[in-house]
Amino acid sequence: MATYAIGDIQGCFGPFQQLLREIDFQPGRDTLWLTGDLVNRGPASLEVLRWVFRHQDCVEMVLGNHDLHLLAVAEGFGKVHADDTLLDILNAADGKLLLDWLRCQPLMIATEGAAMVHAGLLPDWSIGKAMRLAAEVEAELSGPHHRAFLSRLYGNKPVRWSEDLKGMDRLRLIVNAMTRMRMVTRDGEIDLAFKGEREDAPPNLVPWFEAAHRKSEGTPIVCGHWSALGLMLSDDVWAIDTGCLWGGSLTALRLEDRQPFSLPCLAERAIA
Repeated sequence: MATYAIGDIQGCFGPFQQLLREIDFQPGRDTLWLTGDLVNRGPASLEVLRWVFRHQDCVEMVLGNHDLHLLAVAEGFGKVHADDTLLDILNAADGKLLLDWLRCQPLMIATEGAAMVHAGLLPDWSIGKAMRLAAEVEAELSGPHHRAFLSRLYGNKPVRWSEDLKGMDRLRLIVNAMTRMRMVTRDGEIDLAFKGEREDAPPNLVPWFEAAHRKSEGTPIVCGHWSALGLMLSDDVWAIDTGCLWGGSLTALRLEDRQPFSLPCLAERAIA
């Protein structure tokens, strides 16, 4: 029995299946953790969703920004980008079934040994605090008012966490931190603009996991989202988005011994 975490798949179904064969993943014996962004930009998002749905008994996943984008677009909200590859899902006979299942997936998971979130956690959040905040979003997304939530999801503000935040401002900041963040300012504000390599960041920004007095220190956090960062296995942050979509690799990490397995990928990004 083993638990494997796999970084952002983004519709790259062929490499995903090949990697599962290479690690000899066996449903019923092994468990799979998926860091989010199952869909979009790659050529086979529908196939990825269908596979994960069929194997949900042995899969733990968290939602990424592209997964949330799919849910918003399906409800008529959000801008459809030229390089989005979501129509197969939206037009599929089983599309509604898959979308209803997807919006009931968690934003964060945590066990005794590790936690997983798509992007990161703000410095003020302990693991326990972050799990409670994620549950607030999950209740809205899976509940009867999910359309109202998705209609107001987009936006970059607020940028600083406060316990006094209420309503959609509070929920949006939770989502932005957990699904879009890479950097924070040195005084703890979220930055959503920088997407490059960490050494190219302006001096006022630090990676979220290097923020001073980060309250989630000590518990290993599995994350994806930042393909320019690449594979990074520190004591308590295991970043595994290695850019399969862009011609990098797709990476699985065996959690029991932190052994990585990487599959080289041809660029599978859709051409608009």
